[in-house]
Amino acid sequence: MGEYKTTRLDELFGAVSDGTRRAILARLAQSDARVTELASAFPISLNSTSKHIRILERAGLVTRSVQGREHVLSLNAGPMAEAAEWIEFYRRFWEDRLAALEAFVIKKRGTDQHRSKKQ
Repeated sequence: MGEYKTTRLDELFGAVSDGTRRAILARLAQSDARVTELASAFPISLNSTSKHIRILERAGLVTRSVQGREHVLSLNAGPMAEAAEWIEFYRRFWEDRLAALEAFVIKKRGTDQHRSKKQ
């Protein structure tokens, strides 16, 4: 995996590692929201909420548009596709490993049963 993709995944996983940021993303999945609307939904200051939003923006998960004095945020779920692709690779990896283990155990049981019948 290239350096660029690794950095993007680091930013993405870092951004979603915090519960407040995941809650912000969940809220934005419902509809766009003003920064002040989001801030009022959490027991933290507007400044702290803004810091969380900046981390999400750096990861490319949130976009901001300025409409007069209002800053409106939108969810951009596109970067999550890279994370899903990375996770899918390891899901297939473990699925293949577990299938091989299952085949081994089934074969071993068959061999053991065959031996016990001979004795």
